[in-house]
Amino acid sequence: MLRLLLPSVLLLSGCSHMAQDQWSGQDKAQHFIASAILSAAGNEYGQHQGWSDSRSANFGFLFSVSLGATKELWDNRTAGSGWSWKDFTWDVAGAATGYAIWQLATY
Repeated sequence: MLRLLLPSVLLLSGCSHMAQDQWSGQDKAQHFIASAILSAAGNEYGQHQGWSDSRSANFGFLFSVSLGATKELWDNRTAGSGWSWKDFTWDVAGAATGYAIWQLATY
């Protein structure tokens, strides 16, 4: 699945318009926190399904990042604010943090 993530992101980089946003702000904190929660929830879901630790971790991280990418794709619509690599960066950082916190809480 990770092999599909990079090509998908590269294909999405041909955006119709880009957001003119800053690196900090309330929406960046929302992206970070939501991604962290979704990543941890995805990890926990995998554990409840009886998956291995690595499969649960992959699922949780990619679940969170894919939702972040979907949100940016939605923003890329003509009526949207535009694709934001800054938002997506905060999504990935939040997903990684959610994974780390889940690992600390679990072990």
